[in-house]
Amino acid sequence: MFSNHYHFVAKSPPVPSNLRTLIAKLHHDTAVKINELDNTLNRKVWYQYWDSKITIHTSYLARLNYVHQNPVKHGIVLKASYYPWCSAGQFELLANRSFVKSVYSFDYSKVKVFDEF
Repeated sequence: MFSNHYHFVAKSPPVPSNLRTLIAKLHHDTAVKINELDNTLNRKVWYQYWDSKITIHTSYLARLNYVHQNPVKHGIVLKASYYPWCSAGQFELLANRSFVKSVYSFDYSKVKVFDEF
């Protein structure tokens, strides 16, 4: 999560009919909290979202690595797990070590995601 965008990977049910509702709630709840922190009322924080259906397992692994490495890509930290608003630290701590190594071995530079912030 950054001040101007975020990425996340989630598993949905076979028919993800409630994705739009989930994103709307996420945007509402985080905007309320951010506005509380900034002592600002009713400011729009998030403007849009894009979603992608990932159907190939290797694409999932590369995308997961991309999401974890995003703070490094943007030059915020040298190691993704150092960024407190990134799941990389928890992933490295809780996931099976071989799975972490596998995910981090995937080249995320070829992931096609709009991220020109």
